[in-house]
Amino acid sequence: MKTIQGPAIFLAQFVGDSAPFHSLDAIAGWAAGLGYKGVQIPSWDARLIDLQLAAESATYCEEIQGTLARHGLEITELSTHLQGQLVAVHPAYDAGFDGFAAPEVRGNPVARQQWAVEQLKLAARASARLGLKAHATFSGALAWPYLYSWPPRPPGLIEEAFDELARRWLPILNAFDDAGVDVAYEVHPGEDLHDGVSYEMFLDRVGQHPRACLLYDPSHFLLQQLDYLAYIDHFHERIKVFHVKDAEFNPTGKQGVYGGFQPWIHRAGRFRSLGDGQVDFKAIFSKMAQYDFPGWAVLEWECCIKHPEDGAREGAKFIADHIIHVADRAFDDFAAGSIDAAANRKMLGIG
Repeated sequence: MKTIQGPAIFLAQFVGDSAPFHSLDAIAGWAAGLGYKGVQIPSWDARLIDLQLAAESATYCEEIQGTLARHGLEITELSTHLQGQLVAVHPAYDAGFDGFAAPEVRGNPVARQQWAVEQLKLAARASARLGLKAHATFSGALAWPYLYSWPPRPPGLIEEAFDELARRWLPILNAFDDAGVDVAYEVHPGEDLHDGVSYEMFLDRVGQHPRACLLYDPSHFLLQQLDYLAYIDHFHERIKVFHVKDAEFNPTGKQGVYGGFQPWIHRAGRFRSLGDGQVDFKAIFSKMAQYDFPGWAVLEWECCIKHPEDGAREGAKFIADHIIHVADRAFDDFAAGSIDAAANRKMLGIG
């Protein structure tokens, strides 16, 4: 069995223009000071990384690694959540997602998608140069506006949406395969891949592509009321990235899963800082250890109540306390003996 690596932290929710969050060196020092050993880097933020340069220059990648190493840190994965979202955007969301793209392609959905695809291919090459084995992203969504069964969907609508999603992703998956890096989709509301069934629909359409893998984040499953422990049993072979994020679901007589269009603070389902929600992380870490999860336990902080710096500080200890140092021998080895075939047959009454 393998001991999960960590704790690590996803920097997307912390990077900013003020010290110590304004540069890779400064934010690395901050994260290391809290006890983190790894950082997951959002590839769209130029304050942390130049994605194109990382795809092209081994020297630049060595400089990034050196900056982190000075603080005792490693890169866990790069992330293209924003770019991945733009691989497939339903027109209803054009305005909402346009700000994720480079200024020169905004307002032009075709150019924006082409830019997003190129960003993913750059991320594949950059990940390989950085020696990374997995990459975190979103799938994007064409069918999400039609999630609910009313109004009735015309026959073939969802199938066509998933066929098109697969067509768009297959060249990207092949680019990651060439780079030797797994694509880990964060299964997430707002994406066409939002649960296990929708992921399997996609997987079928990309021919069970070996690089079409998963980012596991139990918070999204708790808010959907999906069995997030059984999910690991089903998909552990495909889980390559792990976001440690807490959540709570407290339905009332007025509100349930859909949230009633309320802001986060007033929703029945809310993301919380680690330890403040309802996710059973002891069981999750046990299952991840059981199935030899090969990667890092990465804090993703999103909480509508607690200050982010408090969440980050508490999160490092929370993850460290939950990582299981796996056993290197069976607990009952002392009672075992060497194999004696004749004795075994005698005990079974067949000797």
